[in-house]
Amino acid sequence: MKDFFDNPELEFELLLSNGFPIEIYNDNVVLKTSKTSIKDQTFCIVDIETNGGHVNKGHQIIELGAVKYKDGVIIDKYESLVYAKSIPEYIQEVTSITPKMLEDAPIINTVLEEFKLFLEDDVFVAHDIKFDYNFISNSLQKYHLGKLENRKLCTIDLARRTIKAEKYGLKSLKETLNIQIDNHHRAYSDALSTTYILEESFKYLEEKVKTVENLIDFSKNAKPVMPKKTCKLWKKKKKKKRKVNNVFTRKISKSTKLCSARTW
Repeated sequence: MKDFFDNPELEFELLLSNGFPIEIYNDNVVLKTSKTSIKDQTFCIVDIETNGGHVNKGHQIIELGAVKYKDGVIIDKYESLVYAKSIPEYIQEVTSITPKMLEDAPIINTVLEEFKLFLEDDVFVAHDIKFDYNFISNSLQKYHLGKLENRKLCTIDLARRTIKAEKYGLKSLKETLNIQIDNHHRAYSDALSTTYILEESFKYLEEKVKTVENLIDFSKNAKPVMPKKTCKLWKKKKKKKRKVNNVFTRKISKSTKLCSARTW
């Protein structure tokens, strides 16, 4: 806090450069998202693929995809592979991204600089916000490119409060909402899928959720539409139904074998 009071102008500019949405209004510093309506806000939906889980252990982004969404319309997009020396085999299997694909890709510094300019001070949205937001922010700091100060929104949290589903992982929600986008575990495709989940969630917001800050607060603190007990009961019923179906299938198979035996 000492630096802030010693040089408030510099601190203000630094926050702006890192995406913190503030402005001067009537000689006061105001958070723009506290008065911006959801309709007027640009959301930047982001997904990354990485070759590991920790920037401080030398892991990095190998693909970054982002979609800009405003008032029901996708207005821009960004996607890029990122050069990396190695990708563990299991990550190659999950993402289908191979070292060969990254040979001519731009280096991490370039992609981070481009993405930060693309992001501006938009609301950063991701499915499991902690991983994507923190990994990108830590990467920016590692390469002396600032960090992320953008307001952020997690679509897992928001979906739990707006969409009835058995599970809230990206793949499960795509099935629940019939989102027909292939290339699961590729950055741009997953960012696009997350955009449609965000759009669906907006349909079921409470009337009092007007501003972006209302939305962020709602995503964290509103009552989930599927309480944990209900989710467990739903899963139990489905499990029981699958068990009954399996028993029924086995009985049919057994009957078929008996019929075949009699025929012969």
